[in-house]
Amino acid sequence: MIVLAFVVAPQFGLLDRIGLVLFGLGVGWLLHMFARCRVTADEHGLTVVNAFRTHRFEWAEVIGVSMGTGEPWPTLDLADGESLGAMGINGAEREDAARALAELRTLMHAHGEAPDR
Repeated sequence: MIVLAFVVAPQFGLLDRIGLVLFGLGVGWLLHMFARCRVTADEHGLTVVNAFRTHRFEWAEVIGVSMGTGEPWPTLDLADGESLGAMGINGAEREDAARALAELRTLMHAHGEAPDR
């Protein structure tokens, strides 16, 4: 967008060019926020980094995980009755999502208080 701001037609003024650069920075920031999404597990719990918020849960707080056909990401069921989407597991990547979901369920059963299903 910076290059475009310099090579656009001469009728574009300084504010138009600044607007192009700011637009490019905004799009870049938004793409970065979505690219940072992940789900990380360790022996103490689960960290879910979504686009704009990071959540940390102890294993006992996560009681279930589900992902229906066609859903963009799985939903974590929490002990307090809340639900949280885990954007770090992309439903469009079917095999990878299924493997990640299976690994997450295994960890939940090994470390947490998740019921057997």
